[in-house]
Amino acid sequence: MARTSLETAEVNRRLDRLSAVDEHIAGAYPGARAVRQPVHTCYVPANKVDADTVRQWEQEALAALDRDAARPEDLVEILGMDPEIARAVHPRLRAKLQNSPLEDLRIDFEDGYGNPGDEAEDAEAVRTAGVLADWLREGAAPANFGLRVKSFDTPQLRARSVRTLDVFLTALLEKHGGLPDGFVLTFPKVVDVAQVEVFVEFLGLFEQQLGLPERALRFEIQVETTQSIVDSEGRLALPRFLRAGAGRVTGLHFGTYDYTASCGLTAAHQHLAHRACDFARHVMQVSAAGTGVFLSDGSTNVLPVGDQVHHGWRTHYDLTRRSLEHGFYQGWDLHPAQLVTRYAAVFAAFRDSAPAEAKRLSAYASASGGAVLDEPATARALAASFVRALDNGGIDAAEVEQLTGLPEAEIRKLGRL
Repeated sequence: MARTSLETAEVNRRLDRLSAVDEHIAGAYPGARAVRQPVHTCYVPANKVDADTVRQWEQEALAALDRDAARPEDLVEILGMDPEIARAVHPRLRAKLQNSPLEDLRIDFEDGYGNPGDEAEDAEAVRTAGVLADWLREGAAPANFGLRVKSFDTPQLRARSVRTLDVFLTALLEKHGGLPDGFVLTFPKVVDVAQVEVFVEFLGLFEQQLGLPERALRFEIQVETTQSIVDSEGRLALPRFLRAGAGRVTGLHFGTYDYTASCGLTAAHQHLAHRACDFARHVMQVSAAGTGVFLSDGSTNVLPVGDQVHHGWRTHYDLTRRSLEHGFYQGWDLHPAQLVTRYAAVFAAFRDSAPAEAKRLSAYASASGGAVLDEPATARALAASFVRALDNGGIDAAEVEQLTGLPEAEIRKLGRL
């Protein structure tokens, strides 16, 4: 046996101190969740939600495609898409818009709704809970859904926020018989960790009072204030927000316009591509990395309507592509016609990168090497890209196997390593 200069006991005594680090890292960074992330979230004011909302969004999105981009050549002209990519994307885009394009919906009781008074908001909370219960019974609900409550940053609205949630949850459980899968809350305008702590306490109380399992109520934090990036003591705020969430936080959602306004930007410069937004997104990214918390980018208020359809589509398409390049695979949509460019961008971005990614992934899986020597983490990211495309309809299993030489099951396994 080789001679050493250190005693084994001395080595082990020091290394044993790292066991606590191992436990902390395993708890704080459990890795990606084994659930599918929606590609978008749409917010509909509570007073505009009715039995036809989901159907209306889907019908208007498909109608917009058929009216203004009925051919692959239209995607080339309007969006600047590569002709070959457009020919592959267009039929898949139309199929997606025909088949449940609305993947995530929030019934909005915050900015999009306002403050109509207690009696009116109570009635709206009961009514919209009934609408959601009807969607669920009829199989018409999106895969993901929930509501955005009022923020806790305004003292006069805090009690109203809690009451709306109370009324909605009570009515939903009465009408549906339980908390449905896919239900999530959105908690806006957080400026201090204490707000997260108090919100979590209320969720625990609701679970106790309504007979729900512990941690059944989950929520997203909206990142739309400067204080949600850097707190009053100069620390990064989001890691503390996530810890205060006590395992309930499912996502961090960026709020374009509130955040840029809080940075002091004028209206002309309040947009997703501003470098101030890039800084916030990078903080979101490093704060959430490895935690299993999803990231969602914000919205653009440049809408594809009237005589601005092409301009609105190109703006939304370019911003969605930019978000994808930054690792934000979900974003907000404010209008049904934005679903056209949401999926056009998602599908085109994947197909642009697929040949090179497939080659690298195939080389990694076969251990044959190649011009690029990928690490396991990179291989996982490559496989995850194909899994996302399989899940959202951008590609099918036969195409995946043709590109990579790997069956779908193997792709999904690699994406979870």
